[in-house]
Amino acid sequence: METTVDPRISEILSDFKVGIIHYNNITVSDSPQMLKGRLQLFQEQLFFDLEDKELSDFPGLLEWKVNWKALGADPNRYRPSAEALFRRVKKQNYLTPVHSGVDMNNFLSLQYEIPLGLYDADKIEGDVTITIGTENDQYEGINNRLNTLAYILITKDQQGAFGSPFVDSKRTAVTEQTTNALHVFYLRPSMDRDTALELLAAAANMFTGINGGEADFYVI
Repeated sequence: METTVDPRISEILSDFKVGIIHYNNITVSDSPQMLKGRLQLFQEQLFFDLEDKELSDFPGLLEWKVNWKALGADPNRYRPSAEALFRRVKKQNYLTPVHSGVDMNNFLSLQYEIPLGLYDADKIEGDVTITIGTENDQYEGINNRLNTLAYILITKDQQGAFGSPFVDSKRTAVTEQTTNALHVFYLRPSMDRDTALELLAAAANMFTGINGGEADFYVI
């Protein structure tokens, strides 16, 4: 599976870059208590930080809000997924455990302040393109709604769009039956490539430390 980025994105976001991790032979299951506890503690600490800070005080959230506007999407109507997670924590509507794949994905998104997408690679057909969505790009999301993705970044395969930094589709959602996965990191454009590779290496180690398997990663 090859992943490419539509060059039109760089015409709008000149320093745009995305991190890709391919996982093979992973085992997704109920999260170990260590991960559940770490996710809960991180949210509780973040809640206290948010009592004294605005969401715009978090560099990752601010940068993606600016990116959203540059692409033409309304950041108040369609929020980047990382910001949506922070807003939940601010209301003390803490994330509850799902399984070791989703829980680790949410933890990494909160930690790095960026949107992430985790997909079952065996449900993806052909190569993957990251591009800008149109009114014709729609799917049933994990939010149980039909989502239209105009002016929002999307990941698409031969069947069409299946993911975005807004909400992901049910079609390629990771489950406890998933053994191979694609992890997309919507990196902060201001982050240099070496720092991005260090981030991906750390994330891959954390993910495989919980879910097993092997990981290959790169920056586009």
